[in-house]
Amino acid sequence: MKLLRSTATVGLATIASRILGFLRDVVLARWFGASGETDAFFLAFKIPNFMRRLFAEGSFSLAFVPVLSELRERGDRRALKHFIDNVTGALASFLVVLTAIGVLAAPLVLGLFAPGWWLEDRPEFALSADMLRITFPYIMLVSLTALAGGILNSFERFLVPALTPILLNLSLIGCAVFLSTHLEVPVMALAWGVLLAGILQLLFQVPALMRLGLLPRPRWGWGDPGVKRVLKLMVPTLIGSSAAQVNLLIDSVIATFLVTGSVSWLYYSDRLLEFPLGVFGVALATVILPNLSRKHAAKSTAAFSDTIDWALRLAMLITLPAAVGLAVLAGPILATLFQYGAFTGEDVAMARISLVAYAVGLPAFIAVKVLAPGYYARQDTATPVRYSLVSMGVNVILNLAFVGGLVWWGFSGPHAGLAAASSASAILNAALLFRGLRRAGIYAPVPGWFRVLLAVSFACAVMVTLLWWLAPPATDWVAWGAVERASRLGVVILGGAAAYGAAALVAGLRPSHFSRGGH
Repeated sequence: MKLLRSTATVGLATIASRILGFLRDVVLARWFGASGETDAFFLAFKIPNFMRRLFAEGSFSLAFVPVLSELRERGDRRALKHFIDNVTGALASFLVVLTAIGVLAAPLVLGLFAPGWWLEDRPEFALSADMLRITFPYIMLVSLTALAGGILNSFERFLVPALTPILLNLSLIGCAVFLSTHLEVPVMALAWGVLLAGILQLLFQVPALMRLGLLPRPRWGWGDPGVKRVLKLMVPTLIGSSAAQVNLLIDSVIATFLVTGSVSWLYYSDRLLEFPLGVFGVALATVILPNLSRKHAAKSTAAFSDTIDWALRLAMLITLPAAVGLAVLAGPILATLFQYGAFTGEDVAMARISLVAYAVGLPAFIAVKVLAPGYYARQDTATPVRYSLVSMGVNVILNLAFVGGLVWWGFSGPHAGLAAASSASAILNAALLFRGLRRAGIYAPVPGWFRVLLAVSFACAVMVTLLWWLAPPATDWVAWGAVERASRLGVVILGGAAAYGAAALVAGLRPSHFSRGGH
């Protein structure tokens, strides 16, 4: 139950952040729509955001937390503090150099991520490069924030790191509403909002670290044995933790060759995918990694396996209906949240088809977040790397095949092929990770899986039937105002959730099916 409470704490904090995130996107859609300027910002933001997930929340956190948890398990507080100080100094010195390169060479960096704009000399390229110079320092600030969050999570202080993303949403909303009207190029306000958010997020961690007595005092720690262990683990996890992020970035690169608006349509559909992925997938991964690391250090093999099993069951219980609901209600959700001002009905239609394609892969995206810690907690970084390389290779091939096929066919939204390829590669990655844990004898499923899967599938079928019956046609959503859209959507979602819960109980699903391992 302790793991479940921790997951709920992180999940509830993340829900608050995601709700503000949707409000942020509503403001962005209303103020700026889906235009060349918003394409330029989303790419200028996606690059440091991609690097954040790759380095800060990806390779660094997955390497840092197991080593930190192992030192905590030994009980030597002085050695623990020395390790934290040295890691902070090493990370900060690297980030200063990286940030300087990114700011000075912004057009070259952008050319790697937006070759379509560069080759065609589109105006979005110059605007995006100017914004990238402002947003790039975010990677330094948010990486240090991730370091602080890793320390707090390892000591089971989950709330502050989970609340931190709220500051990004508040900063972007404030800059969009109040700063944009004072700038010659209004969309530049969003770039300044990203930089401001990075500063606020880092400062937000300081009081909690001080209460723990673990506020870092950076030291030049490149020769420290603990730092060397983290670096050794980071090299492969840099690839192993980032398959989904690399796939999404490849989507953006190819989208720059498609019609104007493609980057924005993918952004808005990805944002809706990120709600369940961020609320639940990230919450689970955040909670189980330090827990698994401690169980591995204590050589609790059975408890290690039970924790993975518990997380997978809980993930299936929530993500399958979430995926189905997103696919069925993609149009109404997008229209309710974003179709105001500059965001048109055509934008809703285009974002809808990519959201449906992303929804297919939602359970796999979350399964990867549950299964990968089973390797990283044991400091096995080589195996996930092999699987990630395979899935990334498949993603590139499918991107070209799906988009090329849709263009040849004359389909109006070939960007949906990018989302479909990402989902397919995530499914492959999850399957490989699962098979690897089973073959190595690290994970043994607890009896009762078939019954749980059958009950969840039945409940999803009942929910879909009710959603189809409750949801009005797309033409009605377009004609309604904001209040009626929101109220109707709320009724449909609550009705679907109630139907799912009732059907699951009728099918025999009980809390006892999800209790083992959650401690």
